[in-house]
Amino acid sequence: MAMLWIGLLLFGGIHVLIALLPDARAALKARLGDGPWKGIFSLVSLAGLVLIIWSYIRLRNGDIETTMAYIPSAGAKHITMTLVLLAFILWGSGHGKGYIRLWVQNPMSVGFVLWAVGHLLANGKTWDVAVFGTVLVIALLDIIVSMLRGKRPSYEPRIRSDIIAVAAGVVLYAVFLFGFHPYVLGLPVLS
Repeated sequence: MAMLWIGLLLFGGIHVLIALLPDARAALKARLGDGPWKGIFSLVSLAGLVLIIWSYIRLRNGDIETTMAYIPSAGAKHITMTLVLLAFILWGSGHGKGYIRLWVQNPMSVGFVLWAVGHLLANGKTWDVAVFGTVLVIALLDIIVSMLRGKRPSYEPRIRSDIIAVAAGVVLYAVFLFGFHPYVLGLPVLS
């Protein structure tokens, strides 16, 4: 479980630091340059993510003993599937100039909130709570910091962007549900 905590610390730590310390981030970015800063941020995030996924797979496969934090409701998996589908659509809308992005204002982070809450509803092991709880905290922190800074999208919305976001979200949802879950994590669609 130590590797999971290291991964969560790397991934969560770098995201929390850039959210809470924008001046330090700007100074480091100015000192290193935009490309090297993005490279360091990406490498630290990727290292954390790889450790999280690797540890999660080991924990899920029973290589490491774990305990239950709570027993999830049997019907929660269907709610989770709906929340995750909405999350994928929101993630898709974060890259366009549609009505969804204007309405939600921070669709990437709101999508991560939905994704994390859904997974917390359906999973109750301590490491599930650690992983999805960390993502939830980071996403909520990003939403709060963005609101406090007055960060809001401003553009002329196009319905085409929303159609693309919904289509991309549904396709990626299917890929993750029927590809990533069973073949990478070793989880059936409704485990």
